[in-house]
Amino acid sequence: MTSIGVGIVGAGMIGRKRMEACAPTFSVCSLFDIDRDRALDLAALAPGASVAASIDELLSRDDVDLVIVATTHDQLTPVALQVVAAGKSVLVEKPAALSAAELATLHNAAQEAGVIARVGYNHRFHPSVLRAKSLVADGGYGPLLWIRGRYGHGGRVGYEQEWRADRAISGGGELIDQGSHLIDLVRFMVGDVKLAFAELSTLFWPMAVEDNAFMGLHPESGGFAWLHASWSEWKNLFSFEITLERAKIEITGLGGSYGVERLTLYEMSPEMGPPATTSWEWPFADRSWSEEMDDVASAFEGREGVGANVADGVAVLEVIDHAYAMASVAREQKQ
Repeated sequence: MTSIGVGIVGAGMIGRKRMEACAPTFSVCSLFDIDRDRALDLAALAPGASVAASIDELLSRDDVDLVIVATTHDQLTPVALQVVAAGKSVLVEKPAALSAAELATLHNAAQEAGVIARVGYNHRFHPSVLRAKSLVADGGYGPLLWIRGRYGHGGRVGYEQEWRADRAISGGGELIDQGSHLIDLVRFMVGDVKLAFAELSTLFWPMAVEDNAFMGLHPESGGFAWLHASWSEWKNLFSFEITLERAKIEITGLGGSYGVERLTLYEMSPEMGPPATTSWEWPFADRSWSEEMDDVASAFEGREGVGANVADGVAVLEVIDHAYAMASVAREQKQ
């Protein structure tokens, strides 16, 4: 495959991760960040990449085929709309917008322009998640009974002063942050869901958004999902359990500070009792970012991948919008 030219808008931590995941299929041509020095620092790690003076300058380049948008949440869709209007394909970091209605504008624009548009839910590409997806889709263990997902970290000193604590910029707190990954994973495993319950709490951080989100979801295919995303999880945690009629699948860890990535399959016998247990581990560096980029590359060849499209992003945000609306009503009733 001929190398695909990439522009990156946003040179922060996620922009850096995305850039590092580009090689060898993608060639980073140009970067833009409102902090030019930060863009220059990142461009120094990408031989041949230049720093654009504006988004328009980046989009004017003929060698840029795909633009990765890794800005604060409030700028994700506005920038992505500029990209699509310029006839470029786009990978926009999750949650891709502040609301489902905002993201729907990008969905419509991308369809009209006929360009590739993806939302960066990279957790779909963890090997444990892909194996679990295969086990569920096979159907050999029967229908879903329930899912229990937990995802969290402990923030940082001064976290309440960062942009994620400003609803106008972030769209919300931990629900739209790590909670969006959990909702996407449930949808990835079992299809569309509806919100059954949401409790959004600010338990530790002195901020105006929630630092803990508790949710119950009804998958349309049956079963139930119980999710908890937390900014007061003092030891970084990822746990995703899927219980089927005749087996349980347990995923723990994402690598790095979240611990070794592991999937354990517990297979029930007709006699019940202790299950047959098989475990797989992936003790290497997190490759989900690179695998997601490979999936985007396959879209340029006309192949259907497993990555989240903009419609998937809209579906996740519809659940989040509903949860925020439900929380708002609950607050009013308490007053």
